[in-house]
Amino acid sequence: MNISLENTSKVSAELTVKVEPADYQAQVEKSLKTFRRNANVPGFRKGMVPMAMIKKQYGPAAKAEEVNKLLQQSLYDYIKSNNINMLGEPLSSEKQQMVDFEQDEFTFIFDIAIAPEFTVSVSENDTLPYYNLDITDELIENQCKMYQQRAGKMEKVEDYQGGNDMLRGLLAELDENGAVKEGGIQVENAPLMPTYMKNDDQKAIFNGAKVNDVLTFNPSVAYDSNENELSSLLKVEKEQVAAYTGNFSYQVEEITRFVASELNQEVFDQAFGAGTVNSEEEFKNKIKEQLAEGFESDSDYKFLVDLRDYLMAQVGDLEFPDELLKKIMLLNNKDKGESFVEENYEKSIEELKWHLIKEQLVSANSIKVDNEDVTKMAEQVTKAQFAQYGMFSVPADMLDNYVKEMLKKEASVESLVNRVIENKIAAAVKTQVKLDPKTVSVEEFNKMFAQEQE
Repeated sequence: MNISLENTSKVSAELTVKVEPADYQAQVEKSLKTFRRNANVPGFRKGMVPMAMIKKQYGPAAKAEEVNKLLQQSLYDYIKSNNINMLGEPLSSEKQQMVDFEQDEFTFIFDIAIAPEFTVSVSENDTLPYYNLDITDELIENQCKMYQQRAGKMEKVEDYQGGNDMLRGLLAELDENGAVKEGGIQVENAPLMPTYMKNDDQKAIFNGAKVNDVLTFNPSVAYDSNENELSSLLKVEKEQVAAYTGNFSYQVEEITRFVASELNQEVFDQAFGAGTVNSEEEFKNKIKEQLAEGFESDSDYKFLVDLRDYLMAQVGDLEFPDELLKKIMLLNNKDKGESFVEENYEKSIEELKWHLIKEQLVSANSIKVDNEDVTKMAEQVTKAQFAQYGMFSVPADMLDNYVKEMLKKEASVESLVNRVIENKIAAAVKTQVKLDPKTVSVEEFNKMFAQEQE
C-alpha cells in the first residue's frame, strides 16, 4: 500500500491511497473461507460448497469489505503517525473515479482539512480580571428566609389580609333579586385567592373578610371572563362559562395563610441534614460556606470566559478551509440542509478556534481526564441542579442514582469531559498569569453576564 499527501493550501491537503492485492488478499481469502464454512447452498452439504462458487458469488463483496476496512485503518494510522492535525473527516475527492471491485488495484483520493498553525501561551506578563462575589449579610438573610419558607406551613387565620391568603367556602349562584337561585350552581369548599382576580373592584370586596362572612361578587367580572379560571371555579365546562355573568354569594368557611417557619432546629436539619448545625450562628456560617463554594465556581467560570476572549483576541484571525469545512458540516447535518450550514458556520468556526486553543493549553499543561474526574463533575452538576430547587442536602443514594443515569448518556459524558478540561485549564492558567482581583455584588456580576449575552 502506498499513501501520499500533497498540500493544496496551508490548511488543506489531498491524500492518495493506492491499494494492491498483496495488501488485502490474505484477509479476503480468510473471509471467503468463513463464508464457505457457513454457506447453505442447495445440493451441497454445509461447508462443502466449491471455493470457486464461493468466490464467484461472494468474492467482490468480500473484497470490497476488506479493502474498505483496510483503507479506514490505514488512513487514520497515517494521519496519527505523521501528526497531521486533521479537522473533521476525510472527504472523498471530486477527482475520485468509480471504484470497480472486480479489479485488483485501487486508488482512493481524499480531501482533508488541516488545522491552521498558531501558538498560544500565557505568562505572568498577562493580566486577567478575577471577580470575587461579595457575600453580604443581606444575601445570608435571604437564604435563611428561603429555608424558612421551605419549612413553612399553611395555618388557619380569622381574617383575610391579601397576599397568598386562601379562602374556602360555599359558592352559590344568585338570581336577579339577589337571592340564591333555585337550581343554580352551588360549589362547596370552593377555593378562592382574590389576589389573582383581574378586577380591582371585585378584589376589594374580600378585603378584611372574616370566617362566616357572606360576600357577593361577580366571578365573570372578577376573572375578566377567563374560561379556564371560571370553568375551574364554577365546575362547569368551558363552553358553558359564557352563560354565567351574574352575581354569586360566597360564605367564607375557612381562611388559611402560609406562614414561614421560625429559625429552629427543624429548619437546620432540613437544610443540611440532622445534627449538622445546631445554632443560628452555625446555620448562617454554613450558608456563608455554601455561598462561597458556589460563588467560587461562578468566579472560575467568569475567569474562563474572560480567558477565552483574551486568547481569541491574542490569536487573531485564522485561516480555515471554509469550502471543505462547510462540506463536512453539511455531511453531518444532512437533514438540516445548506441554509443551516450558512447560518451557523461562523459560530462553528469560533467554537473550533476555541477548541484548538484549548488543545494547546491541555498539551502545555499536561492535562488529563480520568473516570474519577468525570464522576465528580457529574456529582457537582447534579447537586447544582437540585440546589436550583432549594435542595442543598441530597441523600447519597439519590445522588448516586442520578449520576449513574447521567453517565449512561454519551452526550452527557462528552459535556462533562469538556467541563472537566475547562476547569483544569482555568485552574492551571490562574497560577500562570497575573490576576487582577475585583470584588463585585451579585447584581453587578449577573449584569456582566447579561451584557455579554446581548
